[in-house]
Amino acid sequence: MFLNTLTPKFYVALTGTSSLISGLILMFEWWYFRKYGTSFIEQVSVSHLRPLLGGVDNSPSNSNTSNGDSDSNRQSVSECKVWRNPLNLFRGAEYNRYTWVTGREPLTYYDMNLSAQDHQTFFTCDTDHLRPADAIMQKAWRERNPQARISAAHEALELNECATAYILLAEEEATTIVEAEKLFKQALKAGEGCYRRSQQLQHHGTQYEAQHRRDTNVLVYIKRRLAMCARKLGRTREAVKMMRDLMKEFPLLSMFNIHENLLEALLELQAYADVQAVLAKYDDISLPKSATICYTAALLKARAVSDKFSPEAASRRGLSTAEMNAVEAIHRAVEFNPHVPKYLLEMKSLILPPEHILKRGDSEAIAYAFFHLQHWKRVEGALNLLHCTWEGTFRMIPYPLEKGHLFYPYPICTETADRELLPSFHEVSVYPKKELPFFILFTAGLCSFTAMLALLTHQFPELMGVFAKAFLSTLFAPLNFVMEKVESILPSSLWHQLTRI
Repeated sequence: MFLNTLTPKFYVALTGTSSLISGLILMFEWWYFRKYGTSFIEQVSVSHLRPLLGGVDNSPSNSNTSNGDSDSNRQSVSECKVWRNPLNLFRGAEYNRYTWVTGREPLTYYDMNLSAQDHQTFFTCDTDHLRPADAIMQKAWRERNPQARISAAHEALELNECATAYILLAEEEATTIVEAEKLFKQALKAGEGCYRRSQQLQHHGTQYEAQHRRDTNVLVYIKRRLAMCARKLGRTREAVKMMRDLMKEFPLLSMFNIHENLLEALLELQAYADVQAVLAKYDDISLPKSATICYTAALLKARAVSDKFSPEAASRRGLSTAEMNAVEAIHRAVEFNPHVPKYLLEMKSLILPPEHILKRGDSEAIAYAFFHLQHWKRVEGALNLLHCTWEGTFRMIPYPLEKGHLFYPYPICTETADRELLPSFHEVSVYPKKELPFFILFTAGLCSFTAMLALLTHQFPELMGVFAKAFLSTLFAPLNFVMEKVESILPSSLWHQLTRI
């Protein structure tokens, strides 16, 4: 009787309201997922409903697991340490020229702020207030305005031959690499004098030790940048010699990662035996890895087989030992940083690399591909071998967020850090892609289904009313069957009393 009294307008209103509610839920779920990376309904279910239903186990094993999860979270945060880019460009001669041509800023404020912190760490010490020029430069490194920094450097040079003032002018005021090299040579002359003087006094107290440490950092930085200038100006053999001498003179200063500059210069000379010797020293299990280490090792192994490699022939006869080694090296490199292949294969456009990189992140991939793409192109067939094999890594690691194959699990914080390091006009590469939660897919399906029902009910109200009544009758058929059985078993007088209640 109730179903027969319902009008078509009721069905139109019911389906329309259901479609509206499910659509609102879908929009909220999508907004929450885009902002926080998880489903709101799923989070509420896990955090609030499951404890009420007794889904939390307070056993010691569970507490140990939670402690392990928190430890892994802390580990993943520590793994997202931002590193100074070993091959960072010159602001005045390269980054600013890009801005003049395109009108875009290639460096983010976060990246430049990290550089300012590096400069204060490497180029200043507690005794700077005793020397007027160094006191001015201590303030200059904290200045946000580039013109204010440059003016302070000129002011410091009027008082004394200040090595750090020359560094700042070479980095930010020089508009060509030739000008930057001239300024760095002047900085080298001043820096060597300060280094010799502080070396004689380094054991006379903590202040002198700090001053000597600062002068050492300044000298290493100048020599390393001079080597990079020589490399950019085409004097690659001279650059290699300067880098080797620097690594022999200061073997403990590994924080500058000069070996990555050396690897790139040796690849330019096609001195592959020397590259292998450097890799043998730095591609060690106890040393931190980088995209330069992993992909250079893969390039050397690919070089041995890439010129004759054919996917069709390999599928027929199988992979040889050398080909298998090359493929495994590529898989190792892709697992370490999965963003690099798209840049090497030119499936994604390159931008200027930032001054800081996140290892295993998109920023490191850009920095590597920016300088090493030419080396991969020079080796015949290397890019073809990479193209045929790199995606196989993802089949070997079904869910890299939870476990790794050759390295520790892929950190979950790389996307956030890369978005801070890379400019807004660049589309950040994300790995692994976020999968849409079940509740978003379910709500999308429900919204689409109810919207279709609302449209059909509005267009064909009589027909949809018949279908709705048939559906509801079928839905309640089991209940009606049970009720009939109960009526046949119970006495009519008792059933009459129960229905009155």
